[in-house]
Amino acid sequence: MRISDISRLAWEQVKRRKVVTGLCMAGISIGCAAIIVALSIGDSAQSYTEREINRNFKMDEITVTPNSGIPSQGGGEGKEASASDAKLDPGRLTGQKLKIVQGLRHVTAAAPFQELGYIQMTTIDNKITDVQLIGTDLRLLTKYDHKFKQGGPSDSVGMAVLNYGATVGLIDVETRQRLFEQLSTDPYNNKIMEQYNSLSMLPSDMFKQQVQLQSYDPASQTGQSLISSPIQIVGILDSTGNPDMAMYDKKIYVSLETGERLVEQLKLMNGTAGQKDVYNSAIVKVDSTDNIVQVEKLIQKLTLNTSTNLYQKEAMASTFSMFKKAALGIGIFILIIASISIIVAMTMSTHQRRRQIGIMKVLGANMGQIRNMFITEAALLGMLGGLLGIGFSYLIVFGINKLIGSTGGMGMGEPLVITIPLMTLPIGIAFAVMTGVLSGIYPAISASRTNALTAIKRD
Repeated sequence: MRISDISRLAWEQVKRRKVVTGLCMAGISIGCAAIIVALSIGDSAQSYTEREINRNFKMDEITVTPNSGIPSQGGGEGKEASASDAKLDPGRLTGQKLKIVQGLRHVTAAAPFQELGYIQMTTIDNKITDVQLIGTDLRLLTKYDHKFKQGGPSDSVGMAVLNYGATVGLIDVETRQRLFEQLSTDPYNNKIMEQYNSLSMLPSDMFKQQVQLQSYDPASQTGQSLISSPIQIVGILDSTGNPDMAMYDKKIYVSLETGERLVEQLKLMNGTAGQKDVYNSAIVKVDSTDNIVQVEKLIQKLTLNTSTNLYQKEAMASTFSMFKKAALGIGIFILIIASISIIVAMTMSTHQRRRQIGIMKVLGANMGQIRNMFITEAALLGMLGGLLGIGFSYLIVFGINKLIGSTGGMGMGEPLVITIPLMTLPIGIAFAVMTGVLSGIYPAISASRTNALTAIKRD
Protein backbone atom coordinates (compact mmCIF):
# COMPACT_ATOMS: atom_id res chain seq x y z
CA MET A 1 0.00 0.00 0.00
CA ARG A 2 1.48 3.31 -1.10
CA ILE A 3 1.62 6.51 0.95
CA SER A 4 -0.92 8.12 -1.39
CA ASP A 5 -3.35 5.24 -0.76
CA ILE A 6 -2.90 5.55 3.02
CA SER A 7 -3.48 9.31 2.84
CA ARG A 8 -6.57 8.88 0.64
CA LEU A 9 -8.13 6.32 2.97
CA ALA A 10 -7.39 8.53 5.99
CA TRP A 11 -8.95 11.55 4.26
CA GLU A 12 -12.07 9.54 3.33
CA GLN A 13 -12.53 8.55 6.98
CA VAL A 14 -12.09 12.15 8.14
CA LYS A 15 -14.77 13.33 5.67
CA ARG A 16 -17.17 10.47 6.47
CA ARG A 17 -17.13 10.91 10.27
CA LYS A 18 -18.21 14.57 10.27
CA VAL A 19 -19.39 14.82 13.89
CA VAL A 20 -16.26 13.22 15.37
CA THR A 21 -14.06 15.25 13.03
CA GLY A 22 -15.81 18.48 14.01
CA LEU A 23 -15.49 17.83 17.75
CA CYS A 24 -11.82 16.90 17.51
CA MET A 25 -11.06 19.91 15.30
CA ALA A 26 -12.86 22.25 17.74
CA GLY A 27 -10.73 21.10 20.66
CA ILE A 28 -7.47 21.35 18.73
CA SER A 29 -8.41 24.71 17.20
CA ILE A 30 -9.03 26.26 20.64
CA GLY A 31 -5.65 25.09 21.89
CA CYS A 32 -3.88 26.20 18.71
CA ALA A 33 -5.60 29.61 18.82
CA ALA A 34 -4.64 29.98 22.49
CA ILE A 35 -0.97 29.38 21.66
CA ILE A 36 -0.94 31.74 18.65
CA VAL A 37 -2.81 34.52 20.48
CA ALA A 38 -0.64 34.15 23.59
CA LEU A 39 2.59 34.37 21.58
CA SER A 40 1.20 37.28 19.52
CA ILE A 41 0.15 39.25 22.59
CA GLY A 42 3.54 38.59 24.18
CA ASP A 43 5.49 39.72 21.11
CA SER A 44 3.28 42.74 20.42
CA ALA A 45 3.27 43.87 24.05
CA GLN A 46 7.05 43.40 24.26
CA SER A 47 7.65 45.42 21.06
CA TYR A 48 5.24 48.13 22.24
CA THR A 49 6.83 48.35 25.68
CA GLU A 50 10.29 48.37 24.09
CA ARG A 51 9.33 51.34 21.91
CA GLU A 52 7.79 53.20 24.84
CA ILE A 53 10.76 52.52 27.12
CA ASN A 54 13.15 53.51 24.34
CA ARG A 55 11.17 56.69 23.82
CA ASN A 56 11.20 57.58 27.52
CA PHE A 57 14.44 55.98 28.74
CA LYS A 58 16.46 56.16 25.49
CA MET A 59 17.87 52.63 25.49
CA ASP A 60 19.81 53.36 22.27
CA GLU A 61 21.80 56.12 23.97
CA ILE A 62 24.96 56.02 26.08
CA THR A 63 25.58 58.72 28.67
CA VAL A 64 29.29 59.50 28.88
CA THR A 65 30.84 61.26 31.87
CA PRO A 66 34.43 61.94 32.99
CA ASN A 67 36.27 59.21 34.87
CA SER A 68 37.05 61.06 38.07
CA GLY A 69 38.66 57.97 39.58
CA ILE A 70 41.78 58.36 37.40
CA PRO A 71 44.23 60.99 38.71
CA SER A 72 46.09 63.49 36.59
CA GLN A 73 49.47 62.47 35.19
CA GLY A 74 52.60 64.57 35.03
CA GLY A 75 54.37 66.50 37.71
CA GLY A 76 56.40 69.61 38.42
CA GLU A 77 55.60 72.93 39.88
CA GLY A 78 53.99 76.18 38.86
CA LYS A 79 51.63 77.10 36.06
CA GLU A 80 53.35 74.94 33.47
CA ALA A 81 52.77 71.87 35.61
CA SER A 82 49.07 72.75 36.06
CA ALA A 83 48.62 73.20 32.33
CA SER A 84 50.40 69.90 31.70
CA ASP A 85 48.17 68.11 34.21
CA ALA A 86 45.07 69.51 32.53
CA LYS A 87 46.19 68.19 29.16
CA LEU A 88 47.33 64.80 30.39
CA ASP A 89 44.37 64.08 32.67
CA PRO A 90 43.15 60.79 31.12
CA GLY A 91 39.77 60.88 32.83
CA ARG A 92 38.57 64.12 31.31
CA LEU A 93 35.79 64.28 28.74
CA THR A 94 37.30 66.50 26.08
CA GLY A 95 36.36 67.59 22.60
CA GLN A 96 39.18 65.47 21.18
CA LYS A 97 37.79 62.31 22.77
CA LEU A 98 34.32 63.23 21.57
CA LYS A 99 35.60 63.41 17.98
CA ILE A 100 37.04 59.92 18.37
CA VAL A 101 33.67 58.68 19.63
CA GLN A 102 31.89 60.34 16.71
CA GLY A 103 34.02 58.28 14.33
CA LEU A 104 33.20 54.93 15.93
CA ARG A 105 31.19 52.41 13.98
CA HIS A 106 27.44 52.28 14.76
CA VAL A 107 27.55 55.79 16.32
CA THR A 108 25.00 58.07 14.65
CA ALA A 109 25.59 61.11 16.87
CA ALA A 110 27.82 62.15 19.76
CA ALA A 111 27.32 65.57 21.28
CA PRO A 112 28.24 67.25 24.56
CA PHE A 113 25.38 68.00 26.90
CA GLN A 114 27.08 70.36 29.30
CA GLU A 115 24.87 70.52 32.38
CA LEU A 116 25.36 74.05 33.67
CA GLY A 117 22.86 74.00 36.52
CA TYR A 118 19.28 74.79 37.51
CA ILE A 119 18.40 78.45 37.24
CA GLN A 120 15.39 80.72 36.87
CA MET A 121 14.08 81.91 33.52
CA THR A 122 12.23 85.23 33.38
CA THR A 123 10.16 86.53 30.45
CA ILE A 124 9.70 90.13 29.39
CA ASP A 125 6.22 90.14 30.95
CA ASN A 126 7.71 89.14 34.31
CA LYS A 127 6.75 85.46 34.29
CA ILE A 128 9.15 83.04 35.90
CA THR A 129 9.95 79.33 36.01
CA ASP A 130 12.85 77.07 36.99
CA VAL A 131 14.76 75.40 34.15
CA GLN A 132 17.83 73.25 33.64
CA LEU A 133 20.47 74.98 31.53
CA ILE A 134 22.26 72.69 29.06
CA GLY A 135 24.99 73.63 26.62
CA THR A 136 25.14 71.52 23.45
CA ASP A 137 25.29 71.62 19.67
CA LEU A 138 21.78 72.79 18.84
CA ARG A 139 22.06 71.40 15.31
CA LEU A 140 22.28 67.85 16.66
CA LEU A 141 19.12 67.96 18.77
CA THR A 142 17.09 66.27 16.03
CA LYS A 143 19.56 63.36 16.09
CA TYR A 144 18.34 62.55 19.60
CA ASP A 145 14.68 61.95 18.71
CA HIS A 146 13.77 65.60 19.28
CA LYS A 147 11.34 67.24 16.88
CA PHE A 148 10.88 70.96 16.52
CA LYS A 149 7.34 72.09 17.11
CA GLN A 150 8.31 75.65 16.17
CA GLY A 151 11.45 77.18 14.71
CA GLY A 152 14.77 75.38 14.54
CA PRO A 153 18.42 75.44 15.69
CA SER A 154 20.74 78.43 15.30
CA ASP A 155 24.53 78.85 15.45
CA SER A 156 24.34 82.45 16.64
CA VAL A 157 25.42 83.36 20.17
CA GLY A 158 22.55 84.39 22.42
CA MET A 159 20.02 81.96 20.92
CA ALA A 160 18.25 79.17 22.80
CA VAL A 161 15.84 76.25 22.29
CA LEU A 162 13.22 75.29 24.86
CA ASN A 163 11.78 71.84 25.36
CA TYR A 164 8.00 71.66 25.70
CA GLY A 165 8.17 71.47 29.49
CA ALA A 166 9.91 74.86 29.70
CA THR A 167 6.91 76.49 28.00
CA VAL A 168 4.39 75.36 30.62
CA GLY A 169 3.93 76.64 34.14
CA LEU A 170 5.19 80.17 33.53
CA ILE A 171 3.64 82.19 36.37
CA ASP A 172 4.15 85.88 37.13
CA VAL A 173 6.27 86.56 40.19
CA GLU A 174 3.48 88.07 42.34
CA THR A 175 1.02 85.22 41.69
CA ARG A 176 3.71 82.62 42.32
CA GLN A 177 4.77 84.22 45.58
CA ARG A 178 1.16 84.51 46.70
CA LEU A 179 0.40 80.85 45.95
CA PHE A 180 3.54 79.70 47.77
CA GLU A 181 2.59 81.73 50.83
CA GLN A 182 -0.95 80.36 50.83
CA LEU A 183 0.28 76.77 50.43
CA SER A 184 2.79 77.20 53.25
CA THR A 185 0.10 78.46 55.62
CA ASP A 186 -2.64 76.07 54.42
CA PRO A 187 -0.99 73.08 52.66
CA TYR A 188 -4.19 70.98 52.61
CA ASN A 189 -6.36 73.54 50.83
CA ASN A 190 -7.55 71.73 47.69
CA LYS A 191 -8.69 74.88 45.89
CA ILE A 192 -5.27 76.50 46.18
CA MET A 193 -3.56 73.29 45.07
CA GLU A 194 -5.88 72.94 42.06
CA GLN A 195 -5.20 76.55 41.09
CA TYR A 196 -1.46 76.02 41.34
CA ASN A 197 -1.61 72.77 39.33
CA SER A 198 -3.71 74.34 36.58
CA LEU A 199 -1.25 77.23 36.29
CA SER A 200 1.69 74.79 36.33
CA MET A 201 0.32 72.95 33.27
CA LEU A 202 -0.75 76.06 31.33
CA PRO A 203 1.40 76.46 28.17
CA SER A 204 2.76 79.82 27.01
CA ASP A 205 3.76 80.98 23.54
CA MET A 206 7.53 81.37 23.91
CA PHE A 207 8.60 81.19 20.28
CA LYS A 208 10.66 84.25 19.25
CA GLN A 209 10.33 85.65 22.76
CA GLN A 210 13.22 87.10 24.75
CA VAL A 211 14.08 85.71 28.15
CA GLN A 212 16.70 86.32 30.80
CA LEU A 213 18.30 83.82 33.13
CA GLN A 214 19.10 84.62 36.72
CA SER A 215 20.92 82.92 39.56
CA TYR A 216 21.98 83.86 43.05
CA ASP A 217 25.38 85.52 43.39
CA PRO A 218 27.52 83.17 45.52
CA ALA A 219 29.72 86.11 46.59
CA SER A 220 26.80 88.26 47.75
CA GLN A 221 26.05 88.45 51.44
CA THR A 222 22.53 89.77 50.86
CA GLY A 223 21.39 87.10 48.39
CA GLN A 224 21.42 89.32 45.32
CA SER A 225 20.70 87.79 41.93
CA LEU A 226 22.81 87.81 38.79
CA ILE A 227 20.90 88.40 35.55
CA SER A 228 22.11 87.35 32.10
CA SER A 229 21.90 89.33 28.90
CA PRO A 230 18.72 88.75 26.85
CA ILE A 231 18.40 85.40 25.09
CA GLN A 232 16.26 84.87 21.99
CA ILE A 233 14.11 81.72 21.82
CA VAL A 234 14.57 80.39 18.27
CA GLY A 235 12.98 76.97 18.66
CA ILE A 236 10.44 74.98 20.66
CA LEU A 237 10.76 71.19 20.86
CA ASP A 238 7.69 69.01 20.60
CA SER A 239 6.47 67.01 23.57
CA THR A 240 8.05 63.53 23.69
CA GLY A 241 6.05 62.01 26.54
CA ASN A 242 2.97 62.45 28.65
CA PRO A 243 2.05 66.17 28.47
CA ASP A 244 0.89 66.04 32.09
CA MET A 245 4.46 65.23 33.15
CA ALA A 246 6.02 68.07 31.13
CA MET A 247 5.94 70.41 34.13
CA TYR A 248 8.60 68.23 35.78
CA ASP A 249 11.00 68.35 32.81
CA LYS A 250 12.03 71.91 31.93
CA LYS A 251 15.15 72.41 29.84
CA ILE A 252 16.69 75.30 27.94
CA TYR A 253 19.34 74.37 25.39
CA VAL A 254 22.01 76.86 24.35
CA SER A 255 25.09 76.58 22.16
CA LEU A 256 28.43 75.89 23.83
CA GLU A 257 29.57 79.46 23.09
CA THR A 258 26.41 80.88 24.64
CA GLY A 259 26.90 78.54 27.58
CA GLU A 260 30.43 79.90 28.18
CA ARG A 261 29.08 83.43 28.19
CA LEU A 262 26.30 82.53 30.65
CA VAL A 263 28.82 80.84 32.94
CA GLU A 264 30.72 84.12 33.17
CA GLN A 265 27.62 86.28 33.58
CA LEU A 266 25.91 84.06 36.18
CA LYS A 267 29.11 82.76 37.85
CA LEU A 268 28.00 79.18 37.46
CA MET A 269 30.19 76.62 39.20
CA ASN A 270 28.79 73.28 38.06
CA GLY A 271 31.49 70.71 37.39
CA THR A 272 33.50 71.71 34.32
CA ALA A 273 31.45 74.84 33.61
CA GLY A 274 33.71 77.52 32.19
CA GLN A 275 36.47 75.11 31.06
CA LYS A 276 36.83 75.34 27.31
CA ASP A 277 36.59 72.09 25.33
CA VAL A 278 35.99 70.11 28.55
CA TYR A 279 32.55 68.72 29.32
CA ASN A 280 30.81 67.08 32.25
CA SER A 281 28.42 65.02 30.15
CA ALA A 282 27.88 63.78 26.60
CA ILE A 283 25.29 61.56 24.96
CA VAL A 284 26.15 59.04 22.26
CA LYS A 285 23.41 57.83 19.95
CA VAL A 286 23.81 54.28 18.61
CA ASP A 287 22.05 52.89 15.54
CA SER A 288 20.67 49.85 17.42
CA THR A 289 20.37 48.61 20.97
CA ASP A 290 22.15 45.43 19.79
CA ASN A 291 25.34 47.46 19.34
CA ILE A 292 25.18 49.34 22.64
CA VAL A 293 27.53 47.02 24.55
CA GLN A 294 30.10 46.98 21.75
CA VAL A 295 30.21 50.79 21.48
CA GLU A 296 30.19 51.18 25.25
CA LYS A 297 33.32 49.03 25.63
CA LEU A 298 35.15 51.12 23.01
CA ILE A 299 34.21 54.35 24.79
CA GLN A 300 35.41 52.96 28.11
CA LYS A 301 38.84 52.40 26.54
CA LEU A 302 39.11 56.20 26.39
CA THR A 303 39.08 56.15 30.23
CA LEU A 304 35.54 57.51 30.38
CA ASN A 305 32.55 56.41 32.42
CA THR A 306 29.46 55.19 30.60
CA SER A 307 25.91 54.34 31.61
CA THR A 308 22.94 52.96 29.69
CA ASN A 309 19.36 51.88 30.34
CA LEU A 310 19.81 48.38 28.93
CA TYR A 311 18.85 46.92 32.29
CA GLN A 312 15.31 48.09 31.51
CA LYS A 313 15.32 45.93 28.37
CA GLU A 314 16.77 42.93 30.22
CA ALA A 315 14.18 43.18 33.00
CA MET A 316 11.41 43.57 30.45
CA ALA A 317 12.65 40.56 28.42
CA SER A 318 12.67 38.44 31.57
CA THR A 319 9.11 39.50 32.45
CA PHE A 320 7.71 38.78 28.98
CA SER A 321 9.60 35.49 28.80
CA MET A 322 7.74 34.34 31.91
CA PHE A 323 4.45 35.57 30.41
CA LYS A 324 5.06 33.68 27.16
CA LYS A 325 5.94 30.49 29.02
CA ALA A 326 2.79 30.74 31.13
CA ALA A 327 0.62 31.42 28.08
CA LEU A 328 2.29 28.60 26.17
CA GLY A 329 1.59 26.28 29.11
CA ILE A 330 -2.09 27.22 29.03
CA GLY A 331 -2.27 26.49 25.30
CA ILE A 332 -0.52 23.13 25.72
CA PHE A 333 -2.89 22.23 28.57
CA ILE A 334 -5.85 22.91 26.27
CA LEU A 335 -4.24 20.77 23.57
CA ILE A 336 -3.79 17.93 26.09
CA ILE A 337 -7.51 18.09 26.83
CA ALA A 338 -8.18 18.07 23.09
CA SER A 339 -5.84 15.09 22.63
CA ILE A 340 -7.93 13.09 25.10
CA SER A 341 -10.99 13.64 22.93
CA ILE A 342 -9.01 12.48 19.88
CA ILE A 343 -7.84 9.36 21.68
CA VAL A 344 -11.40 8.53 22.71
CA ALA A 345 -12.78 9.24 19.23
CA MET A 346 -10.06 7.26 17.46
CA THR A 347 -10.38 4.34 19.90
CA MET A 348 -14.12 4.22 19.30
CA SER A 349 -13.44 4.39 15.58
CA THR A 350 -11.13 1.39 15.90
CA HIS A 351 -13.92 -0.72 17.40
CA GLN A 352 -16.44 0.51 14.85
CA ARG A 353 -14.11 -0.27 11.93
CA ARG A 354 -12.94 -3.72 12.99
CA ARG A 355 -14.48 -5.36 9.92
CA GLN A 356 -12.77 -2.86 7.62
CA ILE A 357 -9.44 -3.49 9.39
CA GLY A 358 -9.94 -7.25 9.12
CA ILE A 359 -10.68 -7.07 5.39
CA MET A 360 -7.61 -4.88 4.83
CA LYS A 361 -5.45 -7.45 6.62
CA VAL A 362 -6.93 -10.30 4.60
CA LEU A 363 -6.17 -8.34 1.40
CA GLY A 364 -2.52 -8.05 2.43
CA ALA A 365 -2.23 -4.88 4.53
CA ASN A 366 0.35 -5.32 7.26
CA MET A 367 0.36 -3.90 10.79
CA GLY A 368 2.60 -0.96 9.84
CA GLN A 369 0.32 0.17 7.01
CA ILE A 370 -2.80 0.05 9.20
CA ARG A 371 -0.99 1.86 11.99
CA ASN A 372 0.21 4.55 9.55
CA MET A 373 -3.33 5.00 8.23
CA PHE A 374 -4.68 5.79 11.71
CA ILE A 375 -1.74 8.08 12.54
CA THR A 376 -2.22 9.90 9.22
CA GLU A 377 -5.92 10.29 10.03
CA ALA A 378 -5.03 11.77 13.44
CA ALA A 379 -2.45 14.09 11.84
CA LEU A 380 -5.08 15.31 9.38
CA LEU A 381 -7.41 16.07 12.28
CA GLY A 382 -4.61 18.01 13.94
CA MET A 383 -3.78 19.97 10.79
CA LEU A 384 -7.42 20.84 10.11
CA GLY A 385 -7.83 21.90 13.73
CA GLY A 386 -4.67 24.01 13.43
CA LEU A 387 -5.96 25.77 10.31
CA LEU A 388 -9.26 26.44 12.05
CA GLY A 389 -7.29 27.71 15.07
CA ILE A 390 -5.44 30.22 12.87
CA GLY A 391 -8.80 31.62 11.76
CA PHE A 392 -9.97 31.80 15.37
CA SER A 393 -6.75 33.53 16.44
CA TYR A 394 -7.24 36.32 13.85
CA LEU A 395 -10.82 36.83 15.06
CA ILE A 396 -9.68 36.94 18.69
CA VAL A 397 -6.88 39.42 17.93
CA PHE A 398 -9.32 41.58 15.94
CA GLY A 399 -11.67 41.64 18.94
CA ILE A 400 -8.84 42.48 21.35
CA ASN A 401 -7.69 45.39 19.15
CA LYS A 402 -11.25 46.69 18.97
CA LEU A 403 -11.53 46.47 22.75
CA ILE A 404 -8.20 48.25 23.29
CA GLY A 405 -9.18 50.94 20.79
CA SER A 406 -12.54 51.53 22.46
CA THR A 407 -10.93 51.90 25.90
CA GLY A 408 -8.28 54.32 24.67
CA GLY A 409 -5.30 51.97 24.71
CA MET A 410 -2.78 52.19 27.51
CA GLY A 411 -2.67 55.98 27.70
CA MET A 412 0.97 56.16 26.56
CA GLY A 413 2.11 57.61 23.24
CA GLU A 414 1.03 55.50 20.30
CA PRO A 415 -1.75 52.93 20.81
CA LEU A 416 -1.03 49.25 21.41
CA VAL A 417 -1.95 47.12 18.39
CA ILE A 418 -1.76 43.33 18.64
CA THR A 419 -0.39 41.70 15.48
CA ILE A 420 0.13 38.03 14.69
CA PRO A 421 3.75 37.41 13.60
CA LEU A 422 3.99 34.97 10.71
CA MET A 423 6.46 32.84 12.67
CA THR A 424 3.74 31.98 15.22
CA LEU A 425 1.51 30.35 12.58
CA PRO A 426 3.78 27.36 11.85
CA ILE A 427 4.36 27.00 15.60
CA GLY A 428 0.61 26.70 16.17
CA ILE A 429 0.19 24.27 13.26
CA ALA A 430 3.13 22.19 14.50
CA PHE A 431 1.63 21.91 18.00
CA ALA A 432 -1.75 20.96 16.52
CA VAL A 433 -0.32 18.27 14.19
CA MET A 434 1.92 16.94 16.96
CA THR A 435 -1.10 16.71 19.25
CA GLY A 436 -3.00 14.77 16.59
CA VAL A 437 -0.12 12.38 15.92
CA LEU A 438 0.59 11.68 19.60
CA SER A 439 -3.11 11.20 20.25
CA GLY A 440 -3.41 8.76 17.38
CA ILE A 441 -0.54 6.47 18.40
CA TYR A 442 -2.49 4.36 20.90
CA PRO A 443 -5.57 3.88 18.68
CA ALA A 444 -3.24 3.11 15.74
CA ILE A 445 -1.40 0.40 17.68
CA SER A 446 -4.70 -1.00 18.92
CA ALA A 447 -6.07 -1.11 15.36
CA SER A 448 -2.94 -2.76 13.96
CA ARG A 449 -3.20 -5.56 16.54
CA THR A 450 -6.79 -6.43 15.60
CA ASN A 451 -7.15 -10.09 14.62
CA ALA A 452 -8.48 -10.19 11.07
CA LEU A 453 -10.50 -13.42 11.25
CA THR A 454 -11.97 -12.59 14.68
CA ALA A 455 -12.99 -9.14 13.47
CA ILE A 456 -14.70 -10.48 10.35
CA LYS A 457 -16.51 -13.29 12.23
CA ARG A 458 -17.83 -10.91 14.93
CA ASP A 459 -19.20 -8.52 12.36
